[in-house]
Amino acid sequence: MNANPILLQKKYSRVIECFAGRMNISLDDALEFFYHSEVYQLMRDGVSDMHCMSDEYLAEELKQEYETKQVVK
Repeated sequence: MNANPILLQKKYSRVIECFAGRMNISLDDALEFFYHSEVYQLMRDGVSDMHCMSDEYLAEELKQEYETKQVVK
């Protein structure tokens, strides 16, 4: 299923803001991470209707991905 592009952009901004708050990082850093994340790719491609998940759920998924990538570095 494909989401309306305008609604999807609004969803991205809410998720990025929620993620930044959870991680206590700047919106710029959150934005940079988001657009290079697997979560973004899944949302963008409509995989498993990820774009239908709550903002908080997606921010938590981003947090887990962020923490995993920090450990690898």
